[in-house]
Amino acid sequence: MYIPQYQLKNVLKMMSPQKAVLIYGPRRCGKTTLLKELIKQISETTLFVSGEDITVKEYLSSQSIEKLKTFAGDNKVVIIDEAQKIKNIGMNIKLILDHITDIKVLASGSSSFDLARQAGEPLTGRKYTLKLFPLSQMELNQVENHPQTMARLEDRLIFGSYPEVITSSGRQQRTLYLKEIVNSYLYKDILELEGIRHSDKIVRLLQLLVFQIGKEVSQTELGQQLGMSKNTVNRYLDLLEKSFVIFRLKGLSRNPRKEISKNSKYYFLDNGIRNALINNFNPLNLRDDAGALWENYIIVERLKKQEYLKILCNNYFWRTYSQQEIDLVEESSGTLSGYEIKWSKSKTKPPAQWHASYPDAHYQMITKENYLPFITS
Repeated sequence: MYIPQYQLKNVLKMMSPQKAVLIYGPRRCGKTTLLKELIKQISETTLFVSGEDITVKEYLSSQSIEKLKTFAGDNKVVIIDEAQKIKNIGMNIKLILDHITDIKVLASGSSSFDLARQAGEPLTGRKYTLKLFPLSQMELNQVENHPQTMARLEDRLIFGSYPEVITSSGRQQRTLYLKEIVNSYLYKDILELEGIRHSDKIVRLLQLLVFQIGKEVSQTELGQQLGMSKNTVNRYLDLLEKSFVIFRLKGLSRNPRKEISKNSKYYFLDNGIRNALINNFNPLNLRDDAGALWENYIIVERLKKQEYLKILCNNYFWRTYSQQEIDLVEESSGTLSGYEIKWSKSKTKPPAQWHASYPDAHYQMITKENYLPFITS
């Protein structure tokens, strides 16, 4: 079953001659599926290739205008899946755009640190960049009604939203699939592209982050626990973020004497991956981390909404030295909006210091009763 992907609409809007569209996202999140669905919706002649193919690598890393023209042929659209596998892909895409009339190029990559690094400078002003995530509730709304969504909420918190997880039936099948992603795909880009020989430290780092969702993370303390330097921890965190395993929120601070901004908070791009790392797929009534799962789920679904609807804003958390806090703060067009994310039904008032510091800011508590409009269109 194909679940329509919201980002497909944005790709179709952005495709234009002499421009490239770059699509980044974690492995197995549906990039190849999106590109194949795109082919069905366009009328131009299209060449679809994979950067893992040896012959494709030879042509698309050549920096030879004649070779690139021969490769593209009479096609008006060239689609390159797993483009990060191709050396100098950015320069070669630029040559295609510069020397083949009316050509459109799309390239996908499962890691931003290599494809973005290669494509950045050569394609300045010549590219659009999109991110693709595991399925969003915005997309799932197209194939399920409200009672079904509410009935499946616990599964989303425990097993996440990878396409094959959503379409699988049964806890055992979903569990095995997520374990396979963690064991076979999660660290592949980092190990291949960054020359890291062993993933044991990365696994341990992620397992430590699992238990710190919603909390400020000290890189110094992580280094002490892992037996590595703060700089190495910082490098690993950066690589994990650029390979779409985790993401971070920085602290909002306009008043350094009262508000904390030194450390960041880290979240996982998918709850299922988070739970697979500690091999815990127990139901919520047997867990003590339901609040953390809820916070992670809501924030990542909000990020999906921002990306797919092109909502431009900066995201932060807010915390004071007197322990007042707000889980998510959005800054858009000079306006601040604070959101406290609660799994329980208890009502809370906004922190006193929040309105004292930002009297014009908005505030809302997000619960199971009102979360759907917050994460869907």
